[in-house]
Amino acid sequence: MELKGRAALVTGAGRRVGQAIAIGLAQAGCDVAVHYHGSAAGAAETASRIRAVGRRAELLAADLENAAAARALADRAARALGRLDVLINSAAILVRQPVAEITPESWDRTLNLNLRAMFFVSQGAIPHLRRAPPPGKIVNLADVAAFEPWPAYLPHCVSKAGVVMLTQGLARALAPEIAVNAVAPGAVLLPDDWDAATRAHFAETTPLKRLGSAEDVVSAVRFLLEGTDYVSGSVLVVDGGRLIR
Repeated sequence: MELKGRAALVTGAGRRVGQAIAIGLAQAGCDVAVHYHGSAAGAAETASRIRAVGRRAELLAADLENAAAARALADRAARALGRLDVLINSAAILVRQPVAEITPESWDRTLNLNLRAMFFVSQGAIPHLRRAPPPGKIVNLADVAAFEPWPAYLPHCVSKAGVVMLTQGLARALAPEIAVNAVAPGAVLLPDDWDAATRAHFAETTPLKRLGSAEDVVSAVRFLLEGTDYVSGSVLVVDGGRLIR
């Protein structure tokens, strides 16, 4: 797929990896619908940086925990941009939840935002992506937590394992028109409260001997969009080799 002149919706585009992806797609020639919920200032920064490279940016606020709002988001993006060719499902939360402290509410919030919302945003996008010439693509943001248990983040791990299966299921359901893939980042944009020693340990214990960057994830997303049209249902792990240690 040639990205120049395409229209993309990026969820969770007000911060961290979602912001980097939105800006990276604009640099590749896309107009971008910038979704956000709690990160209004970050979303405004994203939009400003998109416009700075000469592309359109439309800000779309929505609480994706509301299934109706999630389903309607693609319609809003298509109306704002005039079309929709690419969906990047990046919105997610990461909350430390030791097993004894998990509540029904905290469990549901993580699963709703990280997994259920992804399905309903995708469901709403399907008609628009099918009309794109050629049909559009979906890239979901998974996580290496889908493949290894993190005891203090079990709801997150379960949600990201679900993202992998959702990606594969949608790829089967939407073939041959729409390709659906996922990117699973590893140690990328580590939490701000991690000290220098912890960061150094992560880098040293990664086979490629460095931490990942948001740009590493952007490159993976762009590969799945424009580097090949013969991949669907795949999960591209971007973790410097940590899963194979």
